[in-house]
Amino acid sequence: MPVSGKLKRLLAAGALVGAMLVPIGSAAAHSSSSGSNAAVQRIFVIMLENHSQNTTIGDVNLPYLTSLAHGHAEATSYYGVTHPSQPNYVAAITGQLDITRMNDVATNHYSWTNLVDQLESHGKTWGAYMEALPYAGFTGPIYPDSAALPPSGVALYTNKHDPFVLMDDVLSSPSRLANIKPYTSLAADLNSSHAPDFVWISPDQCNDMHGGVYATVAGHPETPCPYNNTVDDPNDSALKQKADAFIHAAVDTIRSSKAWTGNSAIFILSDEADFDGSAANTDLWADVSGCCDSPGYGSADPLPYGYQFMDNGPGHYWYTGAFGGGLVPAVVVTRNGPKGIVDDTPYNHYSLLRTIEQVWRLGYLGYAADGANVSSMTNLLQH
Repeated sequence: MPVSGKLKRLLAAGALVGAMLVPIGSAAAHSSSSGSNAAVQRIFVIMLENHSQNTTIGDVNLPYLTSLAHGHAEATSYYGVTHPSQPNYVAAITGQLDITRMNDVATNHYSWTNLVDQLESHGKTWGAYMEALPYAGFTGPIYPDSAALPPSGVALYTNKHDPFVLMDDVLSSPSRLANIKPYTSLAADLNSSHAPDFVWISPDQCNDMHGGVYATVAGHPETPCPYNNTVDDPNDSALKQKADAFIHAAVDTIRSSKAWTGNSAIFILSDEADFDGSAANTDLWADVSGCCDSPGYGSADPLPYGYQFMDNGPGHYWYTGAFGGGLVPAVVVTRNGPKGIVDDTPYNHYSLLRTIEQVWRLGYLGYAADGANVSSMTNLLQH
């Protein structure tokens, strides 16, 4: 064999050994992105709803999600930023939190610089795919009862789970609104010549484990889907089964498409931990654990008195100043990345944003810029 061939094989072997020796954990997650991470081709985010890590991974009603967690990569200390839903979605694309709008008000709009601005300014394309969205660029608060404000109408789609349409500079741009599409457009787009670099997917409220749809909606066999009253009651089990089927179909759609190229990655997350609970499960009434610049964690100031958390139980109020979103499932599926990885580094939705920004060198927004308290998740993308 020529000497040059031997040298190439030795270098390749050394690189493989080096990759196998990369530590996974709190200290390792602060490393800068490698050349392999910088070459991440596409990033997909699937955002689920209102369920914690310990009520999802390993649950018999979520066998496919569990198989992805065990067979690919799982971040076991990933938290929602806060409660309730909307602030988590907004934080994931802006790195910011407004304590005066920690609510799900459908008319909230935000003037902040966001991930869309970063992607477009760096030549990256994006698409947001919302299940049950009636048409691209729809700006109503909910659908199908688009004339009613939540919670009075039937809401399969809701804008509190669509952070892009809450951004002023998206709302004012017809071309940007056109990138917010019904989920039914995903497969064709991924197999076209213009597949987006960044893809966000929000299942409808029957398929994201949220629930609360009591009517049968034509064309949506997942309806109805009542709220769950306690963890593992029949309604909760049904929501998990619907979510697992959605995740399975979505991941298959992505991985079988022409867009599943290079070092692409899928992040499967939940926005916040469970609100549901019972006298036998009081630990689920109020999970405000957190990290990484959630209110009261890291450099973020505690919430001032008056922003007490109220759970869905019988009138439990208290004030701690700490207001994280609780421990949630976080699974990362990569095309060329590690398998069977468990990473216990503290992460949250600011970390998700920081990871996207880091691998594509977009700069950093809001709390995602706080490298001392917010780690990127690039170790889960190494290959």
